[in-house]
Amino acid sequence: MHMADALVVPAVAGTMYILSTATAGLSVKKVREENDPKKIPVMGVMGAFVFATQMLNFTIPGTGSSGHLCGGMMLSAMLGPYAGFLTMIGVLLVQCLLFADGGLMALGCNVWNMAFYGCFVGALLIWRPIMKKGATRGKIIAASIIGCVLTLQMGALSVSLETLISGITELPFSVFVATMQPIHLAIGFVEGLITAAVLVFVNEARPELLWGVGEGSTSEGKLGFKPTIAVLAVAAAICGGIVSLFASAFPDGLEWSMEKVAGTAELEAAGGAYDAASGIQEATSLLPDYAFKGSESALGTSFSGIVGALVVVLVTVGACYAFRFFRKKSESANVA
Repeated sequence: MHMADALVVPAVAGTMYILSTATAGLSVKKVREENDPKKIPVMGVMGAFVFATQMLNFTIPGTGSSGHLCGGMMLSAMLGPYAGFLTMIGVLLVQCLLFADGGLMALGCNVWNMAFYGCFVGALLIWRPIMKKGATRGKIIAASIIGCVLTLQMGALSVSLETLISGITELPFSVFVATMQPIHLAIGFVEGLITAAVLVFVNEARPELLWGVGEGSTSEGKLGFKPTIAVLAVAAAICGGIVSLFASAFPDGLEWSMEKVAGTAELEAAGGAYDAASGIQEATSLLPDYAFKGSESALGTSFSGIVGALVVVLVTVGACYAFRFFRKKSESANVA
């Protein structure tokens, strides 16, 4: 559901940048207040995991469309809404700049549509209330499915509203929204199943890694902290380097909806802001469309999956240190 620049006008893009940046600023403040160094490796590994699994487009039977994990619900269920939101920004930033996946001008929209709802609505209004009295397999499955379906519906509606406000006449609102919502309902259900599988594993392996669950859990878990993180890291490498080769070739929900309504998934846009954003992406996208430039080799996909996951780890962990998401014990004592 990564929006291209042509789907929004600069004013809408700028507004969404402001909203997303303000939320990111609040998130930085909140994560610093948490002062939990153990979250840093989890942010890095889970960011890589979400990046890799987003490459695994799955076919929606009978539609000619495909979907992929957004990841906001999964990240917030493990990291909380604030650290989850910042991790999602790292994923989307790497996708945008290194792989030209989603427009640079539309990045604020993509952060809001794909990260805000999953991380904040999903975590605060769905995950936390359901897990209030402890986590069970049934609760995790229910929260994952409800959360992913609801937040993806909200993201899809936001896409339609952003194109409406931008005056994209090729995508009449009533027709576009009526096409976007049903296909993303199906995609959200599948994402919910994937999210549930991962979170059930984490709960059984190391319940303390689940946000708002571990502290009250009586289970010690089947694995240690480091082995659990290692399993997730290996899974990310396998998904990005191998399983990504078998991803569905069908257009994703947004592209499919655009083709149904406008007859094309690529709209044209002209203007200085669009040219500037496009120029920056052309300079930074070393692996456009997750492939070597000018090549359709499968090696390019595997290379993109592994390198992209590593870059997400570097960006996410680097940001943790840059923003000083943890303080030394002596400094913490002085602040207290």
